[in-house]
Amino acid sequence: MGESLSGATLIHNPTPKVENDMMSIFDKHLLQNISELPKEFQWPSEQLVETSHESLNEPLIDLGVMKTGDEVAIAKAAELVRNACMKHGLFQVTNHGVDLDLTKAAYDEMDTIFNLPVSKKLSAKKKEGSQEGYSGAHGDRFASRLPWKEILTFINDYSKISDSQVLDYFVSTFGPEFQHTGLVFQKYCEAMKEFSHTVLELLAISLGVDRMHYKEFFDDGYLVMRVNSYPPCLDNAHTFGTGPHTDPTSLTFLHQDQVGGLEVFSDNKWLEVRPRPDAFVINIGDTFMALTNGIYKSCMHRVLVNKEVQRKSMTGFLDPRGDKAVRAPESLISKDTPRKYPDFTWADILDFTQKHHRAEADTLDVYFSWLGSSKSAPANSAPANSAPEE
Repeated sequence: MGESLSGATLIHNPTPKVENDMMSIFDKHLLQNISELPKEFQWPSEQLVETSHESLNEPLIDLGVMKTGDEVAIAKAAELVRNACMKHGLFQVTNHGVDLDLTKAAYDEMDTIFNLPVSKKLSAKKKEGSQEGYSGAHGDRFASRLPWKEILTFINDYSKISDSQVLDYFVSTFGPEFQHTGLVFQKYCEAMKEFSHTVLELLAISLGVDRMHYKEFFDDGYLVMRVNSYPPCLDNAHTFGTGPHTDPTSLTFLHQDQVGGLEVFSDNKWLEVRPRPDAFVINIGDTFMALTNGIYKSCMHRVLVNKEVQRKSMTGFLDPRGDKAVRAPESLISKDTPRKYPDFTWADILDFTQKHHRAEADTLDVYFSWLGSSKSAPANSAPANSAPEE
Protein backbone atom coordinates (compact mmCIF):
# COMPACT_ATOMS: atom_id res chain seq x y z
CA MET A 1 0.00 0.00 0.00
CA GLY A 2 3.00 2.33 -0.40
CA GLU A 3 5.84 3.22 1.89
CA SER A 4 5.10 4.36 5.42
CA LEU A 5 5.31 7.98 6.48
CA SER A 6 8.66 8.47 8.14
CA GLY A 7 11.26 11.16 8.50
CA ALA A 8 10.60 14.87 8.45
CA THR A 9 8.23 16.37 5.94
CA LEU A 10 8.05 19.81 4.48
CA ILE A 11 5.37 22.03 3.06
CA HIS A 12 5.37 22.06 -0.73
CA ASN A 13 3.57 24.75 -2.72
CA PRO A 14 2.94 23.85 -6.36
CA THR A 15 2.63 26.71 -8.79
CA PRO A 16 -1.00 27.80 -8.57
CA LYS A 17 -3.16 27.29 -11.61
CA VAL A 18 -5.04 30.49 -10.92
CA GLU A 19 -4.15 33.57 -8.94
CA ASN A 20 -4.43 33.12 -5.16
CA ASP A 21 -5.17 29.41 -5.53
CA MET A 22 -2.34 28.04 -3.39
CA MET A 23 -2.63 24.42 -2.38
CA SER A 24 -0.09 23.23 0.14
CA ILE A 25 0.59 19.63 1.02
CA PHE A 26 3.09 17.64 2.96
CA ASP A 27 5.67 16.10 0.63
CA LYS A 28 7.88 13.60 2.42
CA HIS A 29 10.17 13.38 -0.58
CA LEU A 30 11.27 17.00 -0.22
CA LEU A 31 14.18 18.04 1.98
CA GLN A 32 14.24 14.98 4.20
CA ASN A 33 15.53 15.46 7.72
CA ILE A 34 15.47 19.26 7.67
CA SER A 35 16.53 20.71 10.99
CA GLU A 36 15.22 24.26 10.55
CA LEU A 37 11.47 24.57 10.79
CA PRO A 38 9.93 26.65 7.97
CA LYS A 39 8.51 29.91 9.32
CA GLU A 40 4.99 29.00 8.18
CA PHE A 41 4.94 26.25 10.81
CA GLN A 42 6.40 28.27 13.67
CA TRP A 43 3.98 29.25 16.41
CA PRO A 44 4.32 32.32 18.67
CA SER A 45 6.11 31.73 21.95
CA GLU A 46 3.07 32.72 24.04
CA GLN A 47 1.18 29.72 22.59
CA LEU A 48 4.09 27.31 22.95
CA VAL A 49 3.41 26.73 26.63
CA GLU A 50 5.30 23.69 27.85
CA THR A 51 3.37 20.60 28.82
CA SER A 52 3.03 19.83 32.51
CA HIS A 53 4.06 16.18 31.94
CA GLU A 54 1.00 15.24 33.99
CA SER A 55 -2.05 13.28 32.85
CA LEU A 56 -5.65 14.43 32.81
CA ASN A 57 -7.72 12.49 35.31
CA GLU A 58 -10.71 12.12 32.97
CA PRO A 59 -13.29 9.40 33.69
CA LEU A 60 -13.29 6.15 31.72
CA ILE A 61 -16.95 5.31 31.16
CA ASP A 62 -18.19 1.79 30.45
CA LEU A 63 -20.97 2.38 27.91
CA GLY A 64 -22.07 -1.22 28.36
CA VAL A 65 -24.18 -0.09 31.31
CA MET A 66 -26.50 1.71 28.88
CA LYS A 67 -27.60 -1.65 27.48
CA THR A 68 -28.01 -3.45 30.80
CA GLY A 69 -30.76 -1.21 32.12
CA ASP A 70 -28.96 -0.97 35.48
CA GLU A 71 -30.22 2.47 36.51
CA VAL A 72 -27.83 2.70 39.47
CA ALA A 73 -24.81 2.10 37.21
CA ILE A 74 -26.19 4.48 34.60
CA ALA A 75 -26.68 7.21 37.22
CA LYS A 76 -23.10 6.75 38.41
CA ALA A 77 -21.76 6.97 34.85
CA ALA A 78 -23.87 10.07 34.21
CA GLU A 79 -22.49 11.75 37.34
CA LEU A 80 -18.90 11.09 36.22
CA VAL A 81 -19.68 12.51 32.77
CA ARG A 82 -21.36 15.57 34.27
CA ASN A 83 -18.42 16.38 36.54
CA ALA A 84 -15.90 16.00 33.71
CA CYS A 85 -17.93 18.04 31.23
CA MET A 86 -18.41 20.87 33.72
CA LYS A 87 -14.70 20.93 34.53
CA HIS A 88 -12.90 20.49 31.19
CA GLY A 89 -15.28 18.91 28.67
CA LEU A 90 -13.71 15.50 28.00
CA PHE A 91 -14.15 11.84 28.94
CA GLN A 92 -13.28 8.45 27.47
CA VAL A 93 -15.55 5.48 26.81
CA THR A 94 -15.13 1.71 26.45
CA ASN A 95 -17.62 -0.98 25.35
CA HIS A 96 -18.76 1.48 22.71
CA GLY A 97 -19.74 -1.09 20.09
CA VAL A 98 -17.17 -0.10 17.45
CA ASP A 99 -15.35 -3.31 16.57
CA LEU A 100 -11.60 -3.14 17.19
CA ASP A 101 -10.90 -5.06 13.97
CA LEU A 102 -12.90 -2.44 12.05
CA THR A 103 -10.91 0.33 13.74
CA LYS A 104 -7.65 -1.36 12.79
CA ALA A 105 -8.85 -1.79 9.22
CA ALA A 106 -9.68 1.93 9.08
CA TYR A 107 -6.15 2.80 10.23
CA ASP A 108 -4.75 0.52 7.52
CA GLU A 109 -6.81 2.34 4.89
CA MET A 110 -5.54 5.66 6.28
CA ASP A 111 -2.05 4.49 5.37
CA THR A 112 -3.31 3.64 1.90
CA ILE A 113 -4.48 7.21 1.41
CA PHE A 114 -1.59 9.11 2.98
CA ASN A 115 1.03 6.98 1.22
CA LEU A 116 -0.36 7.91 -2.19
CA PRO A 117 1.80 9.98 -4.55
CA VAL A 118 1.52 13.74 -4.21
CA SER A 119 -0.36 14.07 -7.49
CA LYS A 120 -3.00 11.56 -6.40
CA LYS A 121 -3.59 13.30 -3.08
CA LEU A 122 -3.82 16.63 -4.89
CA SER A 123 -6.59 15.22 -7.05
CA ALA A 124 -8.68 14.97 -3.89
CA LYS A 125 -7.83 18.43 -2.54
CA LYS A 126 -10.47 20.44 -0.76
CA LYS A 127 -12.43 22.81 -2.95
CA GLU A 128 -13.36 26.27 -1.75
CA GLY A 129 -16.50 26.18 0.36
CA SER A 130 -16.41 22.40 0.81
CA GLN A 131 -15.67 20.51 4.00
CA GLU A 132 -14.65 17.36 2.12
CA GLY A 133 -11.28 16.55 0.63
CA TYR A 134 -7.56 16.36 1.26
CA SER A 135 -5.55 19.13 2.91
CA GLY A 136 -1.91 19.36 3.89
CA ALA A 137 -1.20 21.56 6.91
CA HIS A 138 -4.28 23.69 6.12
CA GLY A 139 -1.93 25.45 3.72
CA ASP A 140 -4.83 25.97 1.34
CA ARG A 141 -6.42 28.22 3.97
CA PHE A 142 -3.76 29.79 6.18
CA ALA A 143 -0.35 31.33 5.62
CA SER A 144 1.05 31.14 9.15
CA ARG A 145 0.84 29.01 12.30
CA LEU A 146 0.33 25.98 10.11
CA PRO A 147 -0.31 22.66 11.86
CA TRP A 148 2.17 19.85 11.15
CA LYS A 149 -0.28 17.35 9.68
CA GLU A 150 -2.21 16.19 6.65
CA ILE A 151 -5.88 15.28 6.70
CA LEU A 152 -8.67 13.77 4.66
CA THR A 153 -12.25 14.79 5.43
CA PHE A 154 -15.49 13.17 4.25
CA ILE A 155 -19.13 13.33 5.36
CA ASN A 156 -21.85 10.89 6.36
CA ASP A 157 -25.10 12.85 6.08
CA TYR A 158 -27.86 11.27 8.18
CA SER A 159 -30.60 13.09 6.24
CA LYS A 160 -29.73 11.25 3.01
CA ILE A 161 -31.36 7.91 2.29
CA SER A 162 -28.19 6.14 1.24
CA ASP A 163 -26.15 3.28 2.62
CA SER A 164 -23.17 3.97 0.38
CA GLN A 165 -22.45 7.71 0.44
CA VAL A 166 -19.00 7.32 2.02
CA LEU A 167 -18.16 4.44 -0.33
CA ASP A 168 -19.35 6.56 -3.26
CA TYR A 169 -17.13 9.44 -2.13
CA PHE A 170 -13.98 7.33 -2.18
CA VAL A 171 -14.75 5.73 -5.53
CA SER A 172 -15.66 9.03 -7.19
CA THR A 173 -12.69 10.88 -5.66
CA PHE A 174 -9.87 8.33 -5.85
CA GLY A 175 -11.12 5.79 -8.39
CA PRO A 176 -12.77 2.33 -8.44
CA GLU A 177 -9.62 0.71 -7.04
CA PHE A 178 -10.47 2.41 -3.71
CA GLN A 179 -13.78 0.61 -3.31
CA HIS A 180 -12.44 -1.45 -0.40
CA THR A 181 -11.16 1.70 1.33
CA GLY A 182 -14.58 3.31 0.90
CA LEU A 183 -16.36 0.23 2.19
CA VAL A 184 -14.22 0.14 5.34
CA PHE A 185 -14.91 3.79 6.10
CA GLN A 186 -18.62 3.37 5.25
CA LYS A 187 -18.86 0.64 7.89
CA TYR A 188 -16.82 2.73 10.33
CA CYS A 189 -19.13 5.74 9.92
CA GLU A 190 -22.20 3.56 10.42
CA ALA A 191 -20.70 2.16 13.62
CA MET A 192 -19.91 5.70 14.77
CA LYS A 193 -23.52 6.74 14.21
CA GLU A 194 -24.83 3.96 16.46
CA PHE A 195 -22.16 4.70 19.04
CA SER A 196 -23.01 8.41 19.05
CA HIS A 197 -26.65 7.65 19.89
CA THR A 198 -25.59 5.98 23.12
CA VAL A 199 -23.31 8.87 24.07
CA LEU A 200 -26.07 11.42 23.35
CA GLU A 201 -28.46 9.50 25.56
CA LEU A 202 -25.94 9.40 28.41
CA LEU A 203 -25.26 13.12 28.05
CA ALA A 204 -28.98 13.87 28.24
CA ILE A 205 -29.29 11.78 31.42
CA SER A 206 -26.29 13.60 32.90
CA LEU A 207 -28.02 16.95 32.31
CA GLY A 208 -31.38 15.81 33.67
CA VAL A 209 -33.24 16.34 30.38
CA ASP A 210 -35.34 13.83 28.45
CA ARG A 211 -32.93 11.01 27.59
CA MET A 212 -33.92 11.07 23.90
CA HIS A 213 -33.69 14.86 23.54
CA TYR A 214 -30.22 15.14 21.99
CA LYS A 215 -30.50 11.94 19.97
CA GLU A 216 -33.63 13.29 18.31
CA PHE A 217 -32.00 16.69 17.80
CA PHE A 218 -29.13 15.13 15.84
CA ASP A 219 -31.16 12.48 13.99
CA ASP A 220 -31.11 14.48 10.74
CA GLY A 221 -27.60 15.89 11.28
CA TYR A 222 -24.33 14.58 9.92
CA LEU A 223 -20.91 13.28 10.86
CA VAL A 224 -17.83 15.01 9.49
CA MET A 225 -15.21 12.26 9.48
CA ARG A 226 -11.56 13.30 9.44
CA VAL A 227 -8.49 11.07 9.37
CA ASN A 228 -5.27 12.73 10.53
CA SER A 229 -1.60 11.96 9.97
CA TYR A 230 1.01 13.80 12.06
CA PRO A 231 4.45 12.99 10.61
CA PRO A 232 7.51 13.30 12.86
CA CYS A 233 9.15 16.71 13.11
CA LEU A 234 12.76 17.25 14.13
CA ASP A 235 11.99 20.72 15.51
CA ASN A 236 8.79 19.74 17.27
CA ALA A 237 9.27 22.24 20.10
CA HIS A 238 8.20 25.17 17.90
CA THR A 239 5.12 23.83 16.17
CA PHE A 240 1.90 21.90 16.80
CA GLY A 241 0.07 19.06 15.15
CA THR A 242 -3.00 21.09 16.04
CA GLY A 243 -2.80 24.39 17.89
CA PRO A 244 -4.75 25.26 21.06
CA HIS A 245 -8.46 25.50 20.27
CA THR A 246 -11.97 24.40 21.09
CA ASP A 247 -14.00 22.64 18.41
CA PRO A 248 -16.80 24.85 17.03
CA THR A 249 -18.75 21.67 16.30
CA SER A 250 -21.05 19.81 18.71
CA LEU A 251 -19.37 16.60 19.83
CA THR A 252 -16.03 15.09 18.86
CA PHE A 253 -15.47 11.31 18.79
CA LEU A 254 -11.75 10.59 18.62
CA HIS A 255 -9.75 7.41 18.32
CA GLN A 256 -6.01 7.93 18.65
CA ASP A 257 -3.12 5.53 18.21
CA GLN A 258 -0.67 4.80 21.02
CA VAL A 259 1.87 7.55 20.17
CA GLY A 260 0.17 10.18 22.32
CA GLY A 261 0.21 13.96 21.94
CA LEU A 262 -3.35 15.04 22.73
CA GLU A 263 -3.46 17.49 25.66
CA VAL A 264 -6.27 19.31 27.45
CA PHE A 265 -6.03 22.63 29.27
CA SER A 266 -7.37 22.20 32.79
CA ASP A 267 -6.41 23.62 36.18
CA ASN A 268 -4.33 26.22 34.33
CA LYS A 269 -1.96 23.70 32.78
CA TRP A 270 -1.70 21.34 29.81
CA LEU A 271 -2.44 17.72 30.72
CA GLU A 272 -1.94 14.61 28.60
CA VAL A 273 -4.89 12.49 27.50
CA ARG A 274 -3.46 8.99 27.71
CA PRO A 275 -4.16 6.80 24.66
CA ARG A 276 -6.21 3.68 25.26
CA PRO A 277 -6.50 1.22 22.35
CA ASP A 278 -10.00 0.09 23.33
CA ALA A 279 -11.39 3.56 24.10
CA PHE A 280 -12.76 6.59 22.30
CA VAL A 281 -12.20 10.14 23.52
CA ILE A 282 -15.36 12.27 23.64
CA ASN A 283 -15.06 16.02 23.92
CA ILE A 284 -17.61 18.80 24.07
CA GLY A 285 -17.55 21.44 21.30
CA ASP A 286 -18.83 25.01 21.20
CA THR A 287 -22.20 24.14 19.66
CA PHE A 288 -23.00 21.47 22.24
CA MET A 289 -21.89 23.86 24.98
CA ALA A 290 -24.63 26.18 23.74
CA LEU A 291 -27.09 23.25 23.70
CA THR A 292 -26.42 22.85 27.45
CA ASN A 293 -26.83 26.59 28.10
CA GLY A 294 -23.15 26.76 28.99
CA ILE A 295 -23.39 24.16 31.76
CA TYR A 296 -20.88 21.95 29.95
CA LYS A 297 -17.54 23.35 28.90
CA SER A 298 -16.17 23.27 25.39
CA CYS A 299 -12.88 21.42 25.67
CA MET A 300 -9.68 23.39 25.10
CA HIS A 301 -7.13 21.03 23.59
CA ARG A 302 -4.05 20.78 21.37
CA VAL A 303 -1.93 18.11 19.69
CA LEU A 304 1.84 17.86 20.08
CA VAL A 305 4.06 16.43 17.34
CA ASN A 306 6.48 13.60 18.02
CA LYS A 307 10.11 14.05 17.00
CA GLU A 308 10.64 10.43 15.95
CA VAL A 309 7.39 8.70 15.01
CA GLN A 310 4.19 9.41 13.13
CA ARG A 311 0.95 9.89 15.07
CA LYS A 312 -2.42 8.90 13.60
CA SER A 313 -5.96 9.56 14.71
CA MET A 314 -9.54 9.39 13.41
CA THR A 315 -12.00 12.08 14.38
CA GLY A 316 -15.75 12.26 13.94
CA PHE A 317 -17.40 15.66 14.41
CA LEU A 318 -21.15 15.43 15.05
CA ASP A 319 -23.19 18.38 13.79
CA PRO A 320 -26.91 19.15 13.61
CA ARG A 321 -28.76 19.90 10.39
CA GLY A 322 -27.51 23.26 9.21
CA ASP A 323 -30.77 25.21 9.45
CA LYS A 324 -31.91 23.83 12.80
CA ALA A 325 -31.99 26.35 15.65
CA VAL A 326 -29.36 25.66 18.31
CA ARG A 327 -31.19 26.22 21.57
CA ALA A 328 -30.83 24.68 25.02
CA PRO A 329 -33.88 22.79 26.33
CA GLU A 330 -36.18 24.89 28.49
CA SER A 331 -35.47 22.71 31.52
CA LEU A 332 -31.89 24.06 31.56
CA ILE A 333 -33.08 27.67 31.68
CA SER A 334 -34.43 29.35 34.80
CA LYS A 335 -34.35 32.58 36.78
CA ASP A 336 -31.11 31.41 38.38
CA THR A 337 -29.65 30.17 35.09
CA PRO A 338 -30.92 32.52 32.36
CA ARG A 339 -30.41 31.82 28.68
CA LYS A 340 -26.71 32.32 27.97
CA TYR A 341 -26.74 32.28 24.17
CA PRO A 342 -29.18 33.62 21.59
CA ASP A 343 -30.48 31.17 19.02
CA PHE A 344 -28.20 30.43 16.08
CA THR A 345 -27.77 27.70 13.51
CA TRP A 346 -24.82 25.43 12.82
CA ALA A 347 -24.82 26.76 9.25
CA ASP A 348 -24.23 30.27 10.67
CA ILE A 349 -21.25 29.16 12.77
CA LEU A 350 -19.81 27.03 9.97
CA ASP A 351 -20.04 29.95 7.54
CA PHE A 352 -18.42 32.22 10.11
CA THR A 353 -15.47 29.90 10.62
CA GLN A 354 -15.11 29.36 6.89
CA LYS A 355 -15.11 33.01 5.92
CA HIS A 356 -14.15 35.18 8.87
CA HIS A 357 -12.64 33.50 11.90
CA ARG A 358 -9.94 30.91 12.50
CA ALA A 359 -11.51 28.76 15.20
CA GLU A 360 -9.44 28.87 18.37
CA ALA A 361 -10.81 29.24 21.89
CA ASP A 362 -13.36 32.01 21.56
CA THR A 363 -15.44 31.25 18.49
CA LEU A 364 -18.91 31.71 20.01
CA ASP A 365 -18.00 34.92 21.84
CA VAL A 366 -16.38 36.39 18.73
CA TYR A 367 -19.32 35.29 16.58
CA PHE A 368 -21.92 37.02 18.77
CA SER A 369 -19.74 40.13 19.05
CA TRP A 370 -19.42 40.10 15.28
CA LEU A 371 -23.18 39.93 14.88
CA GLY A 372 -23.59 42.81 17.32
CA SER A 373 -21.16 45.04 15.46
CA SER A 374 -22.81 44.93 12.04
CA LYS A 375 -20.68 41.95 11.00
CA SER A 376 -17.43 43.83 10.86
CA ALA A 377 -14.40 41.53 10.48
CA PRO A 378 -13.14 40.28 13.87
CA ALA A 379 -9.55 40.74 14.98
CA ASN A 380 -8.80 37.08 14.33
CA SER A 381 -9.75 37.33 10.68
CA ALA A 382 -9.17 34.38 8.38
CA PRO A 383 -9.15 34.02 4.60
CA ALA A 384 -12.48 33.80 2.84
CA ASN A 385 -12.07 30.08 2.25
CA SER A 386 -10.96 29.23 5.76
CA ALA A 387 -12.58 26.59 7.94
CA PRO A 388 -12.39 25.40 11.54
CA GLU A 389 -8.93 24.63 12.90
CA GLU A 390 -9.07 21.04 14.12
